Amino acid sequence: MFEQSFDDLRDKTAPALKAAQLYYVHNLTMDTIAQELQTSRSTVSRLLSFARKTGLVDIQIRSPHDHSSSLKAAIQARFSVVAHIVSVPGNVSAVDRLERVSMSAARLLSVFIDSNMIIGVAWGSTVTAVTRHLVPKNIHNTEFIQLNGAGNIRTSGVVYASEILRRFGATYSANIEQFPAPAFFDNPTTKEAFWNERSTRHLLNIQEQMDMAIFSVGSPFSKVPSHVYIGGYLDPEDIQSLADSGVVGDVATVFFRADGSYEDVPLNLRATGPDFAVLKRVARRVCIVSGVSKLASLKGALAAGLITDLIVDEATARALAES
Repeated sequence: MFEQSFDDLRDKTAPALKAAQLYYVHNLTMDTIAQELQTSRSTVSRLLSFARKTGLVDIQIRSPHDHSSSLKAAIQARFSVVAHIVSVPGNVSAVDRLERVSMSAARLLSVFIDSNMIIGVAWGSTVTAVTRHLVPKNIHNTEFIQLNGAGNIRTSGVVYASEILRRFGATYSANIEQFPAPAFFDNPTTKEAFWNERSTRHLLNIQEQMDMAIFSVGSPFSKVPSHVYIGGYLDPEDIQSLADSGVVGDVATVFFRADGSYEDVPLNLRATGPDFAVLKRVARRVCIVSGVSKLASLKGALAAGLITDLIVDEATARALAES
C-alpha cells in the first residue's frame, strides 16, 4: 500500500511543481494554467493544494507589525536556542493551538530531516499530533528510533508508540527501531538487569549515535494533558514522589526540576528514557511546545540544556521571553 502511495506522490510531483511555478512565480491565472497544462481548472486547484500540502510550496506572510523576529532574538540571547515561532490567534482553543503548532512543526521537520540520519523520537500527545501532518520527503538510509519504553500495567504501549514511529518511517521511507520496554520499571535493579541485555545495549548504542532528537515536554500543568500523566503510567505514590522532588516536567519520561536538575529524582532510577547526558550530545534537539500552561516545564528543559531548536506558539514564546 505504501509503495503505491509513493508512486502516486512521485507522479503528482512534476505537474504540481509546474502548476505552482506558473501560479506563484509567473502569476498566471488557474484558467491560463489549465490551458497550458491541457487539463481542467479543478485539477490545477488540486495540484496547487498538493504542492502546499507536500511542502513544494511554502507560503509565508511577513507583517511589518510582526514581533516574532525580536522574540526569536530575545529567546536566543537568553536561552541559546533557535526559536521557530508559530503565529496563533489568542482566542483559539488549546487543542486548535496544538494542531497549528504541530502543522508548522511537521513542515519544519521536513527541512531538518535528511538522508543518512539516526533520529530519536519520544512518544507523547504533541509528537502524536505532529505525525498527523508530516510532509513526505524522498530520502534514504535514515532510521527513527524510539527514545523510551511505553508499556505500563494497563497496556504494552506497543500500538501507541509504534504508530508514531510507523508514521515517521512511512513518510520518509525510513527504518524504525522500537523500544520494547515499560516506561518505568517497578524496581531500579530490574532496569539495571534489562540494560545489561545485549538486545537492549544494541538500542542504547544506536541512541548514542543520534543526529537528531524530536520530543516535547511532558507537563503536569498542561491544558492538553501530557500522555505520561493520564495514560496509566504513574500511580498516586509516583505522583506524590514527583511533587516531593519539585518536578515540573519530563522529556521522554525522564523528570526534571525548574533548575534543570534530574539526577536525584527517585523515579528516574526506574525510567527508560535516555539519560540527559546522552541526549545533550545529540547535535540537533527539536522540542515542540504548545500553550503557556507548559511554560514551567519548558523553562526546566531549557535550564537542563536539552533543546537546540524550539518550535513554539507565539503566546508561549512571548511568555518565555518575559519570564
